[in-house]
Amino acid sequence: MSADFDIFVIGGGINGCGIARDAAGRGYSVALCEMADLGSGTSSGSTKLIHGGLRYLEHFEFRLVQKALSEREVLWANAPHIIWPLRFVLPYHKGLRPAWLLRLGLFIYDYIGGRKKLPPTKTISLAKDIVGGPLTPSFTKAFEYSDCGVNDSRLVVLNAMDARALGAVIETRTKCISAVREDGMWHITTEDLRGNQKTRTAGMLINAAGPWVDDVLREATLNTAAHNVRLVQGSHIVVPKIFDHDRCYIFQNADDRIIFAIPYEQKYTLIGTTDRDYDGDPAAAKISDVETDYLCNAAGAYFKQPIRKSDIVWTYSAIRPLFDDGASAAQEATRDYVLRQDGGNGNAPVLNIFGGKITTYRRLAESALTLVEENLGRKKTAWTKTAPLPGGDFPMDGFDDLTRDIRKKYPFLADLRIERLARAYGTDVFSLLGAAQSAEELGANFGAGLTEAEVVWMMDHEFAGNADDALWRRSKLGIEFSPEQTRKLDDWMQAYSRQRVPAAED
Repeated sequence: MSADFDIFVIGGGINGCGIARDAAGRGYSVALCEMADLGSGTSSGSTKLIHGGLRYLEHFEFRLVQKALSEREVLWANAPHIIWPLRFVLPYHKGLRPAWLLRLGLFIYDYIGGRKKLPPTKTISLAKDIVGGPLTPSFTKAFEYSDCGVNDSRLVVLNAMDARALGAVIETRTKCISAVREDGMWHITTEDLRGNQKTRTAGMLINAAGPWVDDVLREATLNTAAHNVRLVQGSHIVVPKIFDHDRCYIFQNADDRIIFAIPYEQKYTLIGTTDRDYDGDPAAAKISDVETDYLCNAAGAYFKQPIRKSDIVWTYSAIRPLFDDGASAAQEATRDYVLRQDGGNGNAPVLNIFGGKITTYRRLAESALTLVEENLGRKKTAWTKTAPLPGGDFPMDGFDDLTRDIRKKYPFLADLRIERLARAYGTDVFSLLGAAQSAEELGANFGAGLTEAEVVWMMDHEFAGNADDALWRRSKLGIEFSPEQTRKLDDWMQAYSRQRVPAAED
């Protein structure tokens, strides 16, 4: 008796979708279930960076930093629409780390990751450079280095789209309620929101449930002793933009933690993150008053302009499922991933994924596929290093050319809207907009330039099911929407969902 699938993945975050994509592209039959929306947990709650993690050098995590740094330009090349280069300004704070230590750390950061396209670190005078303008005059010197930004939730969605295009079955809002070993394979029962249940078989189970990874082990596979992850909450605030230039800031604090201040969605500044142990339902995580005060005060110690609670237009929190390595402080726990296999040699294996960073998701998937090959036999070779994600089939430095092409074909679109669409969809924007010759041909505008044509694309191609999916994970336009606009959008999406004919697989 053969199994329905070679691999069944539980969890539709970046790790689960990355593994599903890699496996499907190597010729394995793959199914994935996600109990909510794709990327609705940890993967949409990051600081939106593809980076090595400069601060991890202090904890001697050289392997993790090198691995992450080596992925920056790989991922930028694969998805130059949703990943882009950034420059970070690190002001020298006389009361904290000495200048020589910062420069040494940045020298290592520049050269251990195989950087080719990204420019190196330089020293700048804050009195002479525009980046010094928003800062208090006590800061006179800074170092500027490179990393990349990312639309984190769209990275998840694009991996899921590509996995489906390669033959994977992707089921959202579908929970695994049981996984039982029997006859040398896994019997996995899932249940959707309507209560419909399915039982299917797989040769190998991959548990990529993020903060819920131990819950899956305890509830679905009945491993009652499972305790492998340390839940750490990271929270962010978003305020109207504090500065007009395109560079980011990284600020040291007296408690040895760092925060970022990053240009966000054209009109805002993103400030974060915090690190605190969390004990509760990961889905219920919300920023605390203590975290809000911390971020306002930490940023306010550097900026001339005070950061007040009343300035905040949006907050978000997510739970990082860090591997529990026994570190005494949350910010010291390892961010590297750990893969643990149970079973094999005729006993259906389960591979549990612990920890990890969004930056290293592709490497994590390759590591997981090495174990898949050991259990199920090798099919095709590794392939994702040079494979563009949907919409990313243009040169990594070709974003300006892409926006020019969009402007030429759709002259009725405003420049800011063209930039937003290009950053979200890349070359897929031409399929989304089609032959439209006017704004009216894109259908109703629900608000902030979000049209029926774009929402239909999200639903038909990107697994979006409701207004939250569209406004907070497929886009970040929720900041611009009123409750009434959100309700109208959701009503329209539910009506469309009831009447539409299922789209062909991407």
